[in-house]
Amino acid sequence: MAEPQTDPFARPPWRVLIAGCGYVGTELGRVLAAAGHQVWGLRRRSAALSPAVTPWPADLADPATLRDLPPRLDGVVYAAAADRSDDAAYAAIYHHGLAHLLDALVAQGQRPRRVVFVSSTSVYGQEHGEWVDEDSPAEPERALSRHLLAGEALLGHAPFPGTVVRLSGIYGPGRTRLIEQVRSGAARLQEGPPAFTNRIHRDDCAGLLAHLLTRAGAQPLYLGSDSDPAPHNDVLLWLATQLGCELAPASDATPGSTLHRSGQNKRCSNRRILASGYRLLYPTFREGYGALLQGLDAAP
Repeated sequence: MAEPQTDPFARPPWRVLIAGCGYVGTELGRVLAAAGHQVWGLRRRSAALSPAVTPWPADLADPATLRDLPPRLDGVVYAAAADRSDDAAYAAIYHHGLAHLLDALVAQGQRPRRVVFVSSTSVYGQEHGEWVDEDSPAEPERALSRHLLAGEALLGHAPFPGTVVRLSGIYGPGRTRLIEQVRSGAARLQEGPPAFTNRIHRDDCAGLLAHLLTRAGAQPLYLGSDSDPAPHNDVLLWLATQLGCELAPASDATPGSTLHRSGQNKRCSNRRILASGYRLLYPTFREGYGALLQGLDAAP
């Protein structure tokens, strides 16, 4: 987790609303509550939140449900995720949903010290192995990712200090699809030049968001990824070694196998998050997947 903070800006208790308590938001709520902050988790339906997180039922697509938010909020994290990969779902969550929440904060006279918007590295269209960072042009090939950029722009014009965090591929407990593909033999090595992949463990997503939310002087944009943008083949080979499996070459690929997809070949730099003082729990895929493998071995 991040190093202890001494700045008075970060001293609990903050009053924090997490809009979207899914895979990352639920863990973020647990982390913030454990640090002594008062946390509300906004979701449409009840969910298994930490006992220290107060559920706040509301629908980001329905402004009427946002008229009475918890008062005197110090921080807001917008961690909602689209439930479908289509234009309407992305627009509803990443653009219009954020607009509804920001409008509600303004209408209620709220003055949060920071609003954090969870975005994605999919906004980068680079696909030839280039390094990207916060200063790289964000020109996504996928039209869906343009809704993320629209949300980022909304926050940039809001009357509150705002920070955007573009997370790369999120993995962690319960997300073991790649492990199972290697174990089952569905994974295949890729032919040709290296295809770089980027990831960040769920626990580092939560730790980083908590760190930036309560950090005085946080910058407007961060790229959240681990320290090893590794070639896809390297990840598969390492997992195969740990599992005692063999991988078939790409020429034997079958439908559904884990081959590189267009638009997923770039290298994400995390220099800015490291410079902010955050220290990764899982600096590379080896530590992260190693912990997942240990958890699977220990499961009954």
